[in-house]
Amino acid sequence: MEDQNKKPEETNGFTYDQEKRDDPYADVRRESAPYTFGPFGPNQSYDTNGQSNPDQPARALDVTPTSTKEYRPFTVSGGPARNDWGNKPPRRTSFRAIFASFLVGVLVVGGLMFTADRQNWFSSELLGGTTQVKDTSVKAASNPIANTSDIVRPNNIATIFKQSSPAVVKIETFANAPKSSGGGMLDDDFFRQFFGDDSGSSRGGNNDDSKGELQPNGMGSGFIFDSTGYILTNQHVIAGAKEIKVTIEGYEKPLVAQLLGSSYELDLAVLKIEGKEFPTLKLGDSSSLNMGDWVVAIGNPYGFEHTITVGVLSSNERKISIQDTAGTRNYEHLLQTDASINPGNSGGPLLNLKGEVIGINTAVSTQAQGIGFAIPTSTITEVLEQLKSNTKIPQKPAPFIGASLTDVTADIAKRLGLDLETKGSFVTEVLFNTPAYKGDLRQYDVITGIDNTSYNTSTDLIAAIKKKSVGDKVALNVLRGEKKIDVTVEIGDKNEFQTPTK
Repeated sequence: MEDQNKKPEETNGFTYDQEKRDDPYADVRRESAPYTFGPFGPNQSYDTNGQSNPDQPARALDVTPTSTKEYRPFTVSGGPARNDWGNKPPRRTSFRAIFASFLVGVLVVGGLMFTADRQNWFSSELLGGTTQVKDTSVKAASNPIANTSDIVRPNNIATIFKQSSPAVVKIETFANAPKSSGGGMLDDDFFRQFFGDDSGSSRGGNNDDSKGELQPNGMGSGFIFDSTGYILTNQHVIAGAKEIKVTIEGYEKPLVAQLLGSSYELDLAVLKIEGKEFPTLKLGDSSSLNMGDWVVAIGNPYGFEHTITVGVLSSNERKISIQDTAGTRNYEHLLQTDASINPGNSGGPLLNLKGEVIGINTAVSTQAQGIGFAIPTSTITEVLEQLKSNTKIPQKPAPFIGASLTDVTADIAKRLGLDLETKGSFVTEVLFNTPAYKGDLRQYDVITGIDNTSYNTSTDLIAAIKKKSVGDKVALNVLRGEKKIDVTVEIGDKNEFQTPTK
């Protein structure tokens, strides 16, 4: 009830100032007001109970819309008002169009990537990259071999083979056929009258091996390094040959070759064929190669003529030893490569990417794959002139005593009547006119040391001898039966003796 009796101006505890305030903008505000106050205008009269007085004449209110603010219907953000809710939604993009756009993008990007790779956009000097390397090689026939290096592999292998292959030759050797040692049917006089004296072994011991029938003895490779017919190959390719024939590409028949000079120690030989204007290969510098550089081998492995294999230089300065019927070949300064080298490749060239010879293919490891060896041109060029002129090649002194040795075993010690625990080197043979022979070292002696220094194995003893200098005198501590004696021996040079020994 109290609320109903309150005056309007005291509503909610607030009073309003009924005094008319001085408002200079009142007229302007009234003229621009866009809204009215509803049915109760500002001049509507009220009675004491808060009811409107209808008897009072209502004043007409002129409402003038403002021109300063534009009101629009409520619209979706980012677009105009839509009143077409009943219409169909806009058509979506089809999958075919999306897929076509994807394919176009792939083609464009792929084309750009291919062009950038082929044109070398991202490795040009302007972008700070590496430039494409171009090497030019000159063959002895003055035909250059261009080498454009590729990221994966060299791309001029076919060119190298085409220009180098004609200078690579196949070498075939022939030796005397083995003759019957006697006791055969053809040694009987009765059969001789039917087959002639030329059959079997001739009587009187006057048969000449050089006149016997020749049979194939071996096969290898080589290459022409001089247009007048000089050929370089391995010594083991032509060892023991009575006749040497060379097959050259483009020639109908093999040519007979003459052996000019050879070196067993270096495993090198030079042959000569008659003719001129032969295709040649240039000797390059093997010392300029780096590990991992590409190399090319050409030869006749197992008779497959002009076979090319490709690899890299795996290492250099390798040392290996190979036993053969004539002794032990001790190789030094060899190049190692994983280019395939097989029997028949021996004597063939190992080339760099300029088409230059940097080595002669010589050996391959039989216990592994991809381990081949070549004699470097740095070794070849030092002795090439001596080989061509058949001049003796100066050799490094090789200290030796001239005896064949083996380790003393318990069985050998028992047979010699020695203590079974005896250690040393058993002398199986003393070669004639060697330092051991001259010093009175005998077969079946046991060498226990040198100058009172014990060596329990023949390997240790030989190593100690090789450390000596030619001309040094040493005292060999020897067991001869039950006696202990010293045998004085002057160290000799193995190169002065034709028969290889330890």
